[in-house]
Amino acid sequence: MARDGFFKMTKHERMNQAVKVWIHLLRKGMSELMRPKVGVGVIVVRDGRVLLGRRKGAHGDGYWAFPGGHLEFGESIEECAKREVLEESGISIRNIRKVTYTNDIFPEEGKHYVTCYVRADYDSGDVRTVEPDKCDGWEWFEWNAFPDPLFIPLRNLLRENVDVRAIM
Repeated sequence: MARDGFFKMTKHERMNQAVKVWIHLLRKGMSELMRPKVGVGVIVVRDGRVLLGRRKGAHGDGYWAFPGGHLEFGESIEECAKREVLEESGISIRNIRKVTYTNDIFPEEGKHYVTCYVRADYDSGDVRTVEPDKCDGWEWFEWNAFPDPLFIPLRNLLRENVDVRAIM
């Protein structure tokens, strides 16, 4: 098992632990599988603007959202933020810090997420659409000039009355 806890495990040990958890969940039935998932939304800031992409596919098709995605088993929120931004937009980020979270329910899709928001500075790279099957493209927007329509987690974030000065 772990030498000093999960995060000190080798990749092989973490995978074995993940398989054990998955088997446990399958034995418990669908109620465990229907629990909320954890998403990470990354507010990438560059020159006073934030990065938004128009989603493509079944979940949130046509809606604008920050880069982000699912938190993987054993991954930190900061690691997830770096990975998702690079995988989706081809850029690197730095100075990642926690902002807030939202409770996001998609009744039509039978999905429920808790989205953890982080703020990060643009570091390097050219923004490009790395996953054209999941995103129509990326654009930089002023905070008070977001396009419509907005993805449910982003709408919920805006309802939180987050201190924009702390983000920008």
